[in-house]
Amino acid sequence: MNRSTMAWNVRAFEQADTDAVIELWTEAGLTRPWNDPRLDIERKLRVQPELFLVATDPEGVTVLGSVMAGYDGHRGWLYYLATAASHRGRGIARELVAEAERLLLALGCPKVQLMVREGNEGVLGFYDALGYERFAVANTGKRLIADA
Repeated sequence: MNRSTMAWNVRAFEQADTDAVIELWTEAGLTRPWNDPRLDIERKLRVQPELFLVATDPEGVTVLGSVMAGYDGHRGWLYYLATAASHRGRGIARELVAEAERLLLALGCPKVQLMVREGNEGVLGFYDALGYERFAVANTGKRLIADA
């Protein structure tokens, strides 16, 4: 898969993208001290690596955006959607989500969800425009492997 537009390409993540993707996630405020982004990438590359997408410049060199998707047989999930600050508002995130949704649908995934951290309310309008519904739920979690 290598979807191309005039301004960027969307393709599967490659190992050589690691540093650029971590820089992108850091710039976008997606990293947290308790999650090692290198370990998150390594883990994703072991499970459905074809659902880890990047948007690059037309030459395929500069990473402009990313999204990590997954499907557990019940629902799909989107994580780490980010666009470089210098390229926001151009449709890169929209295309990354559309391609992730296309790949999930091809796997038979009936629905897709995502989580938005408290304080990141601005992004909700983006997802509203893409047809995502807001749910009133309480999320719980338990760390099984400590990154640090």
